[in-house]
Amino acid sequence: MKLGKRLAQISALIEDRYTHIWDCCCDHGLLGADLLNKDLNAKIHFVDIVPHLIQDLEVKLQQFYPHKNDQWQTHCLDVAKLPLSEKQGKHLVIIAGVGGDLCSAFVKKILIDNPNADIEFLLCPVHHLYALRQDLSALKLHLIDEVLVKENNRHYELLKLSNKETNQTAFDDISPVGEKIWYYRDEQARAVASEYLSKTIAHYKRIDQGGGDVSAIVAAYENVELIAK
Repeated sequence: MKLGKRLAQISALIEDRYTHIWDCCCDHGLLGADLLNKDLNAKIHFVDIVPHLIQDLEVKLQQFYPHKNDQWQTHCLDVAKLPLSEKQGKHLVIIAGVGGDLCSAFVKKILIDNPNADIEFLLCPVHHLYALRQDLSALKLHLIDEVLVKENNRHYELLKLSNKETNQTAFDDISPVGEKIWYYRDEQARAVASEYLSKTIAHYKRIDQGGGDVSAIVAAYENVELIAK
């Protein structure tokens, strides 16, 4: 099955340099299956807390990937309880489709429970990006890449981060409003970024007018400039 723009962009950000890739909140396993098709030198872990989803997925993986049984594993568990410390090597943890607050809680717990692990995160949360970015910065994570994607009239920020400083971390510091997502290569990308910026400013202005003191956040986004690459 062909991936949508969001999952396709997540897949495009994944290089062949991991020992274990954790597709968290995997739902029907479309992303993980795409990674299996790429023949990466990594074990793909499908993680979801919903039992029937994992049971159904296990059957499909056995059916379509019997020749790759040693390259995948399913886990019915809470993302906060990933057993990274039991697995040697470099990990990529993918968390998509959850709110920024829950995403932050997952990342914090994973880092606390696995202090010595070599971990990269690929996050695609919904909502509360400003607060999430502040949390990620406080956790001393390093930014590798960030991408803005529009799918079905919704915008998504993709954040790729590492718990270790490497030559991959081009921007390194995590801006609360984003940095690289405001760079555009063509008119279509500029239009997507401009629309997302306008929607974000309008969102926080409504909160501010409703009594929530977010004037500093409004000002931060109003200072954002779109820059041609």
